[in-house]
Amino acid sequence: MKQLMQDFRDGSVYVEEVPAPLLNAKGALVRTRYSLVSAGTERAAFEFAARGLIGKARSRPDLVRQVIRTIAVEGVISAYRASMSRLNTPLPIGYSTSGEVIAVGGEVSGLRAGDRVACAGVGYASHAEINYVPRNLMARIPEGVSYEDAAFATLGSIALQGIRLADLALGERVAVIGLGLLGLLTVQLAKAAGCSVLATDLSGERVALALDLGADVAVTADRDGLIAAASSFTHDRGMDAVLITAATTGNEPTQLAGEISRLKGRVVAVGDVGMNIPRSVYYAKELEYRISRSYGPGRYDPEYEEKGVDYPYAYVPFTEQRNMDTFLGLVKEGKVFPNRLVSHRFPIDGAEEAYRLLAAGSGDLLGVLFEYPEERPVIRRVDVRAEKSPRTDRAVKVGLIGAGDYARLVLLPHLSRMGNVELVGVSTKTGISCRHVAGEYGFGFCATDNDEVLDSEEINTVIIATRHDLHSRLVCEALRKGKHVFVEKPLATHEEGLGEVVEAYSGAERILMVGFNRRFAPLAVEARSMFTPHVEPLSMLCRVNAGAIAGEHWVQDMVEGGGRIVGEVCHFIDLLQYFCGAKPASVHAAALGTGKSEILEDNVAINVRFEDGSIGNIAYYSNGNTAVPKEYIEIHGEGKTYIIDDFRGARYARGGRVRRLRTRKRDKGQRCELEAFTGAVRGEGGMPIPMDEMVAATLATFRVIDSLRHGREFAVDWTEEGNPGP
Repeated sequence: MKQLMQDFRDGSVYVEEVPAPLLNAKGALVRTRYSLVSAGTERAAFEFAARGLIGKARSRPDLVRQVIRTIAVEGVISAYRASMSRLNTPLPIGYSTSGEVIAVGGEVSGLRAGDRVACAGVGYASHAEINYVPRNLMARIPEGVSYEDAAFATLGSIALQGIRLADLALGERVAVIGLGLLGLLTVQLAKAAGCSVLATDLSGERVALALDLGADVAVTADRDGLIAAASSFTHDRGMDAVLITAATTGNEPTQLAGEISRLKGRVVAVGDVGMNIPRSVYYAKELEYRISRSYGPGRYDPEYEEKGVDYPYAYVPFTEQRNMDTFLGLVKEGKVFPNRLVSHRFPIDGAEEAYRLLAAGSGDLLGVLFEYPEERPVIRRVDVRAEKSPRTDRAVKVGLIGAGDYARLVLLPHLSRMGNVELVGVSTKTGISCRHVAGEYGFGFCATDNDEVLDSEEINTVIIATRHDLHSRLVCEALRKGKHVFVEKPLATHEEGLGEVVEAYSGAERILMVGFNRRFAPLAVEARSMFTPHVEPLSMLCRVNAGAIAGEHWVQDMVEGGGRIVGEVCHFIDLLQYFCGAKPASVHAAALGTGKSEILEDNVAINVRFEDGSIGNIAYYSNGNTAVPKEYIEIHGEGKTYIIDDFRGARYARGGRVRRLRTRKRDKGQRCELEAFTGAVRGEGGMPIPMDEMVAATLATFRVIDSLRHGREFAVDWTEEGNPGP
């Protein structure tokens, strides 16, 4: 399918052939008929992307601070790679479309193939032939409403949310400042609400169009003329409400809104405008300044937008989806006329020309629609490299499933530089992501169907780097299809999935490895050698300054991410068992705070007893300062001490003397683990990590959760009576 993308390095846009997106259970696949260019929003994004690095830095000091923090914690090279990767990643464009449902997810009710829908959302309602859209970001198109008109539903819901925040009453006098798409829709909606409307803009043509669409008075936005018009329009009382729908970094609209408002009036910022509120004007009139956040309630809430959890109608009657429904209903009733706002139509293949006009600031651009062919096959695989790279029969022929930040920033840079490794195919949820990764790293094909990787006869090795809930299932499928498997941690997010992996592995005769990279770090390897063999048990401490992760992040979701203990603490349990050479026997854990589930796994102290009598303490905290290095490890035993400082350096004490070790850069073992894995695939060694150790580290995380819930020590074994599982 064709999709419009933007290069974030220079702002250029281009149409690319990419695989169709994957259907998720909580949404539908929609074949796009029309998509609307939001000129103001997309021009702003275009102009930002077109700036050089210095220009981007000046306009987004918050991002500069993030980079500085990353440099302090990760180092200059890691910060540079992360920044460049983000700049090199193409962005989907668009957020307002209409089309026909072609497939519906299993958890969606009330929709079926063939339904006509309007769609919303950045990353969902993109300028693309086919989009995956979550249920709550779709609204049915009523009979009699065209696909063209329905493509305006997202912009209409933004305008409608501004109207709602203004609390307009029948007969009130309302001003609309800025007559782009958003402003002209707002004029029509305010009239539909029974208000008298004064509209203003710099463009005389827009002012004339506003009058034609129902504005009672419309004037060009020179300050004195507007103040005079507002005074006359309101009989010197001032406007009851002012909606700012302009797009400018300047503060003039906010200043003007205050000057034309009545005493105790309302000002609502709907557009992207400067909000340096002039105190003297707003204080003297005791004005309310309200900010409208996009489409309405539900926006930016992943529970609502991504997982389909609706808000109760009795408490939230107008969510973003119900705002879309309302707007489409007003179009059907003939109270709003989106088609009057269309200035240009382009086929999707001509989208680049539309953006050239947009970049040039063409004054006649208003509503720009992209048209799409009604029927093309749904293709989930695109071949990127026509000819296969010459490799030996012993080459590790890799298929990658999942290409998030970790895969792109860590795994692929190492793999792409290894001899005897061929990157054959990559599969991700979205076509834009897999197409970019395939091109950047030289994969032969990209796909949005995992079976393209799993069933490929050319691929002998699968690397799994998806979100955590898919790990165990994909591991089992890959093993059963005769593939060697490298899976990022965790191996499984629940005990049932772990058991299935053990069963699949038992008859597979293939290499399976979990990404427990820290045991491969050079400093960790040296530390183990210092205590091997040891007669006495070891005492070990691992302090992790983990940093906070927002509760709505997918890692914190107990289904999708499994939580931070399963998802990250497994690293440190494995590392301690590597040091002492014995599997964990029991765990006991305590959590900081009030016991609320949202903080249960973020701040924990874990005591681990190992089968050889060694003990390990893991202090995993998210409430510290990120200026402090993330990981600190101590190992004590038989009169020796080894300390690892965030894998940048180490100290080894023996016989009253301390030896310091320095490394050129922080090395957590990712390159070495991949070398060990690919070597094992080529027959140059056995399992890099024994299977029983990978299972034990994973089981231990489940028992840590049990301990937190029940407040006692738990043996690290499979669920039995008296030792309840999570």
